[in-house]
Amino acid sequence: MADKKPPIISAVGLSKVFRDFWNRPKANAVNDIDFEINEGEVVGLLGPNGSGKSTTVKMLLGLLYPTTGQLSVFGKSPRSVDIKKRIGYLPEESYLYKYLTAMETLDFFGSLFNLSKTERRNRSEQLLDMVGLSHVRRRRVGEFSKGMARRIGLAQAMINDPSLLILDEPTSGLDPLGCKEVKDLIMLLKKRGKTVLITSHLLSDVEDICDRVIILYGGKIRAEGPLNDLLTVTEASRITTPVLQPQITEKVLSILRENLAGEEFNIDHPRRTLEEFFLDVIDKAKADSVATSGVVNSGKIAQYLQQDDKSAAVLAGLTGEEEPVATVAEEDKAIKVKQEQEKIEQENIRIQELTSEPKAPKEPEEVEKDVSVAKKLSEANEKLKDLLGGK
Repeated sequence: MADKKPPIISAVGLSKVFRDFWNRPKANAVNDIDFEINEGEVVGLLGPNGSGKSTTVKMLLGLLYPTTGQLSVFGKSPRSVDIKKRIGYLPEESYLYKYLTAMETLDFFGSLFNLSKTERRNRSEQLLDMVGLSHVRRRRVGEFSKGMARRIGLAQAMINDPSLLILDEPTSGLDPLGCKEVKDLIMLLKKRGKTVLITSHLLSDVEDICDRVIILYGGKIRAEGPLNDLLTVTEASRITTPVLQPQITEKVLSILRENLAGEEFNIDHPRRTLEEFFLDVIDKAKADSVATSGVVNSGKIAQYLQQDDKSAAVLAGLTGEEEPVATVAEEDKAIKVKQEQEKIEQENIRIQELTSEPKAPKEPEEVEKDVSVAKKLSEANEKLKDLLGGK
């Protein structure tokens, strides 16, 4: 039998006490909790406001230090920089640089993980397509709606292809179609062996995708376990059949009355959720090619998120090719060449204006000015030759 893998997250006796100015205990945000999260699990961290969810997440990210207890992520302290590289985080509010475009935003976050320029561009393109924002890639994120900002926030959380993804209210502000896409993405990440921790007040979303839940209240774990075990009502039974003829229905009712000895029972028709009905309506509209000016969802998952790291490395080794990336020096040189060309064009236009029609004899000041213009033009030409390598 193979050895059991160590948990991705392990907390033992974890507590966090916030103190006032005089170092007196003010609030026991997290009070002596134990839990583990294993590789490939999707776990929901639930609880009302003030139950300790956000404090627990901040300790997992190394933003807060536990008062007592032990906490490890990938077997190390959450404060380790190497560990942080393997984590993707979507905060409850999307804090973005409003003057950057969507493409620049993802490029910036990719650079924090030391991704190459080519890799940043490829992943950014794939992520924008995946979250339905490829058509606004050049638009500043400060102009985005809350739902669009949420989508770009989700994309930045996955730019580093994290092994552990922590999502705080991931579907907040998203339309039902966006919620479904986020849930589909999480299920795909689970198939790839990724570990996902979700905090959410939308319990229907948690129920759709989570393997287990941890419910906090007052800083303590009040319930924990697989959803199927927690939600199954063993004291009652449900039978679902195709539509029955009236005479068959009457026979079933007769048998139930005889055997239930006066206990109440109910027979009804299965019912879809509002989300299922809504998505069905949208799918039919898409099939009829109805145009929309809103978010354009591609229905595709970013390619780099669909392949594991080993297969990507093997593929790169087989091809042995990498797209050439311009160095900083080359980019600076190109910018200087363009600036000199624009300057020369402006000087040429100015000279043409000066020589286009006969003029009266120039004053000494005008002659001196023309000589200065010609000299500047000559110097600009020499600089351009130098930049172009003397060609």
